[in-house]
Amino acid sequence: MEKRPPQEQRQQVLTDIDLDNLRATKVLGKGAMGTVFLAYDQTRDPASRTPFALKVVEKSSLNNKFEAERRARWEIQVLAKLAACNANPFLPHLLSSFENSDFLAWAVPFCPGGDLNVLRHRQTDRVFSPAVVRFYLAEIVCALEHLHDMGIVYRDLKPENILVQQSGHVTLTDFDLSRSLTKPRIETLLSSNHRRYEHQPVNAQRKHNRRNMSRWFPVVPNNDKKGLKKTNSARVSPVGRRKQSFVEGERSNSFVGTEEYVSPEVVRGDGHEFAVDWWALGILSYEMLYGTTPFKGKNRKETFRNVLMKQPGFVGKRNDLTDLIERLLEKDPTRRLGYQGGAGEIKEHVFFKGVQWELLTEVSRPPCIPLRDEFDTTGNVTTGWLDIKEYFQNLRAPPSIPPSPSYECQKKMSFTEF
Repeated sequence: MEKRPPQEQRQQVLTDIDLDNLRATKVLGKGAMGTVFLAYDQTRDPASRTPFALKVVEKSSLNNKFEAERRARWEIQVLAKLAACNANPFLPHLLSSFENSDFLAWAVPFCPGGDLNVLRHRQTDRVFSPAVVRFYLAEIVCALEHLHDMGIVYRDLKPENILVQQSGHVTLTDFDLSRSLTKPRIETLLSSNHRRYEHQPVNAQRKHNRRNMSRWFPVVPNNDKKGLKKTNSARVSPVGRRKQSFVEGERSNSFVGTEEYVSPEVVRGDGHEFAVDWWALGILSYEMLYGTTPFKGKNRKETFRNVLMKQPGFVGKRNDLTDLIERLLEKDPTRRLGYQGGAGEIKEHVFFKGVQWELLTEVSRPPCIPLRDEFDTTGNVTTGWLDIKEYFQNLRAPPSIPPSPSYECQKKMSFTEF
């Protein structure tokens, strides 16, 4: 049975939430689909002890109302499925949802550690060591494995969509670009021309302390590149194309994703399936290691050309991590690591040698643990509330717009490399 750290025990589902009973303390994020608030239910939680993230979509502000509402309802549906099946500890779950003629809103557990992109930029060299990369990638692989087993392809993996929970473990967010696909048949996968590679393991040092992270993640040499600038990613809007069905499984022809993370098959419009998530995992691994994405160009056209034609560049001596990245960034999806054997194939890669997958949630000291006093707001809060409905009313009535509180990631985070 899968274990969960004490900090991440599931919260009780909030039934029948009402915006009139909710108060927000800050805006966590804002995008084309809606605004995310840090909120409390003042009726059920007058002491403000249990915050949650509330995503609110104002229907009148949507450009393509039908498509946007469809995507919002799909995200709620995915979160509800995750809650119903007592999902993976590295995935969120729906606490409750609300809808009236003006708003569509849903609540999920709050992650006080911010996202992986902000966390990376807080590091001295703006990169993670291979040992830390291994820790986060292992949890992300488990999250994607669970989604794929549910028949859901994520299609929006990037650092901004990987949040750090109170315990220091990660969780994925934003499922509006995901979709359900029919999984390919095993016999079809086995008959595909999927190339296998041999690996030479990197010697690992291990400590025997049961609660030490190195028990699960052997230390490898640090070949990080320093002084790299932040990568800015622009999301690619969905463009409907004729959906096709293939004997080996269903594929999607929608053009979705973030341009620096979009796979070659999406750029070509060939139709895509679960392997796009493994491509994105390769891009994420590269960015965590080097601080930049491998195919970023001066503009979108050049970026897409690089995705199709360019090979990723590596610095220094090749190692198990660069081998993993190279195999995930195979431009032919049928030859990409994970295409034939899914997450299990990736878990077997030598970079993850020594990882005890069933004990990931028992790592009590992840690389970064948000300090409790940075987000603990226990006690009655009487100032600083945002009325959610008034917030949107003020946005429609300039110049009396109040300054939107920006999301400040934790200024004091414990980041100890093991």
